[in-house]
Amino acid sequence: MEPPSKQSHDPLLLNTIEPDIPSTLLSNKQLHSAFLELQRLLVLVLVASIEALLVLQYKEPIFHFIYLFCLIIFFILNHCFSNSGQVYLVDFSCLKPPSSCKVPFSTFLGNASKIESFDAQSLAFMAKVLTSSGQGQETYLPPALHHIPPKSHHQESIKEVHMVLFPIMDDLLAKTKLSPQEIDILIVNCSGFCPSPSLCSILINKYSMRSDIKSYNLSGMGCSASALAIDLAQNLLQVHYNSYAIVLSTEILSTGWYAGHEQPKLILNCLFRMGSAAILLTNKKQDMKSSKYQLFRTLRTQKAFDDRAYLSTIREEDSNGKLGVAGEILRWNVTVLGSSILPFSEKFRHGVSRIRKRFIDKSAEIYVPNFKSAIEHFCLPTSGRQLVKELAKGLKLGDGEMEAALMTLHRFGNQSSSSLWYELAYLEAKQRLKKGDKVWQLGMGTGPKCTSLVWKCIRPTDDDEAMKGPWADSIHRYPIVAVDQ
Repeated sequence: MEPPSKQSHDPLLLNTIEPDIPSTLLSNKQLHSAFLELQRLLVLVLVASIEALLVLQYKEPIFHFIYLFCLIIFFILNHCFSNSGQVYLVDFSCLKPPSSCKVPFSTFLGNASKIESFDAQSLAFMAKVLTSSGQGQETYLPPALHHIPPKSHHQESIKEVHMVLFPIMDDLLAKTKLSPQEIDILIVNCSGFCPSPSLCSILINKYSMRSDIKSYNLSGMGCSASALAIDLAQNLLQVHYNSYAIVLSTEILSTGWYAGHEQPKLILNCLFRMGSAAILLTNKKQDMKSSKYQLFRTLRTQKAFDDRAYLSTIREEDSNGKLGVAGEILRWNVTVLGSSILPFSEKFRHGVSRIRKRFIDKSAEIYVPNFKSAIEHFCLPTSGRQLVKELAKGLKLGDGEMEAALMTLHRFGNQSSSSLWYELAYLEAKQRLKKGDKVWQLGMGTGPKCTSLVWKCIRPTDDDEAMKGPWADSIHRYPIVAVDQ
């Protein structure tokens, strides 16, 4: 996630916000959904009425056949046109950094103790954060941060860009047998490093992409950036037909090393680790069967317009183990998302509880819908063990739903926006996904903003694919029960 706000009175505490969801925020999506349901109902009534009229008028059987034939043609055409805007995830790749970049706690603290800018109190605080964070001993830092003192100049950051983006791009192109010349849209998200030439330009030059490729760089979007980039790609694919879009998500750590004494900023040194992901999306119908997922829903919400929310911060454990949780920031996103994917029974119970609280019993709790009734798998933000647990508690999720996030945090640390893809890779390596299953990827960032992606599995991972990827050499050790203690 993004660094804590400098403007907050206490950067280690969250300003809890209890937003009332304005009806105008929900009206467009709810009205659209209601209109589609009404449209289906009217079509059904019309079909039944015409058939009843034919029966009452004792029409010859040929009329029934003609009517049935027209209905079949209508529904075929309707199906074709309704699928014209579908977006598919063909495949994705995640970086497995070299073993030389591993940074166990002893190495991290040993190197930090040799840096003159850190005093004993700072070292003790970082040790506390490391041991309580939920990450393990095999996370990675780029070579520049293994130096004493760490190298944080521009050229080292460019080297890190090459190190984290080129291998996953090569792997994705190899897996999908796609030529760089076939890429129509390129989106790169990196929150804190914005060089010139841009990251997109570096990739376009490296892979000799077309001159008319549509390229976009996203910066300053924090841990929600990857999900947000997918949402952007979807919007672009709605207007650019028969296209391929590649999204690259990473965070360059060489520029973000902090050598001072302010504890909120020291947290960033301890938690953020190397990671990157490359995702291939398309709207080509011929690629539907070979794709892994269909993009079922996307939803972006933010509250940057609200001063109280804008000055709030999302953070990890402080030196006393206390946690500020941004659960309320999720409320808008979760409410709108639930209105479109949850079964009627869950929406009804939630609506009744809201009416009861508003008009009957002010002390009554609002019913939290059971998202497991609509979604089988969950990828939560990996921004600390306690945050994962609090989010799961707020969404009424159990240990099984937290597993992908907690295991990714333990094995790879907080990789900012790319963590969501390591979680999906974990589910694939465990072969948990079945055809038709839905996966919810939840991206959160300060600002505050929240982006949800819901994917529908089209093609489950086979045995050969499950043995590859970033988890190939460690999946047999997971889940680790101790991680959740």
